Order: sequence, then structure tokens, then C-alpha cells
Amino acid sequence: MAIVIGNVVGNWQHFAVILVIGQILSLCITSTSVISNKLAEYQNVTVPNFQSFLVYALLLVVYMPVALVRLGPRVVWENIRQRFYWYVLLAAVDVEGNYFVIKAYSYTSLLSCMLLDTWTLPCVVVLSFFMLKVRYRWTQILGVLVCLGGMGLLIKGDMDAGKNYKAVDVVKGDIFMLIGATCYALSNTLEEFIVRHRPQYETVAWLGFFGTIINGVQMGIIEHSALSNMVWTKEIVGCTIGFGLVMFVLYSLAPFLFRMSSATFYNLSIMTSDFYGLIFAKYMFHDKITPIYAGAFTMIVVGLLVYHVFPYKCPEHMARLPGFREQLPGDVEISPGTHRMVA
Repeated sequence: MAIVIGNVVGNWQHFAVILVIGQILSLCITSTSVISNKLAEYQNVTVPNFQSFLVYALLLVVYMPVALVRLGPRVVWENIRQRFYWYVLLAAVDVEGNYFVIKAYSYTSLLSCMLLDTWTLPCVVVLSFFMLKVRYRWTQILGVLVCLGGMGLLIKGDMDAGKNYKAVDVVKGDIFMLIGATCYALSNTLEEFIVRHRPQYETVAWLGFFGTIINGVQMGIIEHSALSNMVWTKEIVGCTIGFGLVMFVLYSLAPFLFRMSSATFYNLSIMTSDFYGLIFAKYMFHDKITPIYAGAFTMIVVGLLVYHVFPYKCPEHMARLPGFREQLPGDVEISPGTHRMVA
């Protein structure tokens, strides 16, 4: 009996921790949306690669020295030598996800963006099934459906409040959002897979390294004209730095949630970002918070709880992708309940 009670208490403590981390990440998503809107107002042009460049550069500068000191140059080199293509893919889909989602808001309506953004969740579920060998319980499927129901209430609240705006090019915008949401799903699932094998700080270090290169090249090709004509006011500089710092926090915390829970739980958690956006709007623009928003937030949190009734555990037979079929020095053992590093 004491063991059972101990397991129940431990489960609730674990849920409380991942719930808090998930909501911090959701607040980060809200903050970046607010800052992006402010940047669009100041610049009168959308430059998503420019906004993201500082983020990847910070990840590289902060976490690469940490990886080199804690693991040693030889261990870091051996890992990237045999698995570099997975890190390049992770950085590429992450960069393109950021690019297409930000661009989508310039073309399609808010309703379309909110609806199509939820496409990330089913994509993550499917990718986790095949890539991570996850087998979902019925309570987890129910939790996902409850969270989606809460998201539906948030969307209805926004539409009732007249927050939608007209689409400039609905087809182009919708395609951009679908591409971006799919890229996010692949990025989240692949990052979960990698951090279940490698230390979090090393994973984001290489994401920063390849992300800086890919994002920088793309920025030079696509946005050089817009950047050369930009007037560098203190508002633009401040918003750019703020965006980079908030995204740095998000990219630093997300790997911990991926390992402690899953990419699916992460995507369920950030559904509350629209509710936090409403709180921002209440104090910045004096918008009203109607009962439907409170109900939507409660519904999403209940969905997270239902999803966690039987906690996500690392599968005993996780798929072994090329490059990860043999353990290397610095790898994390993926046996259930252990995360020991291989010497």
C-alpha cells in the first residue's frame, strides 16, 4: 500500500512539474506572438528569418561551450560525425517552421491560422507512433480530444469577439500554415527522439549551429532588400532582442519537457497560449475576458490531466533510426526509468 501511495504522489508531483514547464512555454509562445505583432507594426514588413537569427546564434554561443566542457571535444565530434544529418534535418525543419508560420499570418485570416495551427498535434501523434514507437492508451486519446475541444472554445471566443481579420491571399496563407505546422511537428518529434539519446544542452547547441547557418543563408537571400531599407529604431532593436531572449528560454526548456513527458504533451500544453494572449490584451488594450475563455482554459488543463492519468513513458523498444542503432560515448540509456549517460 505504501508503495502504491508513493507512486501516486510521485505521479502527481511529476504532473505538477511538467504542467508548470508547459505553461511557461505557452507564455513564451504568447510573448513571441505579441512581440512579432509589434515588430510588424514598426517595420511594416514581415522578416521572420531576421527575427529568428538571434535565437539560433544565442543557442550556439551559450550551449556549444557547455557541451564541449561537459562532454569533451572528442565525444561531441564523434556524435556529430556519425549523426550530423539528423541535426541538419532538425535545424532545417525548425527554421522553415518558424518562417512559414510567421509568413502565414500576413496572408490568411486569424481563424484559418488558429485552425490550421492545430494540424501540428495530429502530425506529432502520428510521427510519435512510427518514429518513437509510442502506443497511446485510450485515456491519452481522450485527453487530446478534450484539449482540442478547449482550443475550439478559444477560437469561438475570438470569433465572437470580432478578432478575425480578412485574408489577403487565403490559399497561399493556408498552404504556408500547413507547411509550417507540419515542420513544427517533425521538429518536435525529432527533437524528442534526439534528447532521449543525447544531453539536452548538446542537442540545442547543434540546433543553434546548423540553425544559424541555414537561417542566415535564407535571410541573406530572401530578406536582404527589406533589411537594407529598414530604419533601425530603438523599438525595432528592443523588440528583436526581446523576441530572441524569449525564444531562447523556450528552446532551452522545451527539451526538458520532451524528455520528462513528450512532444505530444508539449503541443497540448501550448494550446493555452491564446488564453494568455487574452490576458495581455486585457491589460494592454482593455479587452474583456468572457466566461468562454475561462472555460476553454479549464478544459485544456483538464485534458492535460486526463492525458497524464497513465503517464507517458519512454518506450522499451524505441525505433532505432540510422546513426542511433549503436550507442556512442555521451549517449543516454533509454531504458524505462533510467537516463544514465554512457561513458
